[in-house]
Amino acid sequence: MPHPLTDDLETLARPVVQEAHLTVQSVEVLAHRIPLTVVVRVQRADGTDVNLDECAAVSSPLAEALEASGLLTMAYVLEVSSPGIGEELLTDRDFVSFRGFPVELIRQEAGGAEVRRTGLLLGRDDQVVQLNERGRILRIPRGEVRRVRLTETPPDS
Repeated sequence: MPHPLTDDLETLARPVVQEAHLTVQSVEVLAHRIPLTVVVRVQRADGTDVNLDECAAVSSPLAEALEASGLLTMAYVLEVSSPGIGEELLTDRDFVSFRGFPVELIRQEAGGAEVRRTGLLLGRDDQVVQLNERGRILRIPRGEVRRVRLTETPPDS
């Protein structure tokens, strides 16, 4: 279920992002993080991903608008990023960069059957990929993992 402020935050973000000639793809409030995290995903009008400089150009004016609005009265972190939806995670850096993001993991079990799991990515080491699936920590052996990709929405809580 979306956070109650998600729609208001998106309404606030749209004109600020449009000033930078970009569009808001989504706004997500990650209330399970400390401090609370507001993720604003932006893209170009043609749907292509933005670069780091474009995200930075939106971040400061958006932070000022958020502060002036008074919508958030508690400590928070603002993240402005490119959606990257559907991106497959391949490198160690990907698994570090997208820690805490919603992912879909495809696992091949011993009998050959493929099983899909969704959860928040916790990380990867030499032996396992770790997911938080509705509060339960899954440790999936790397040899069984066929694919891990970012998903658009977090798993149901």
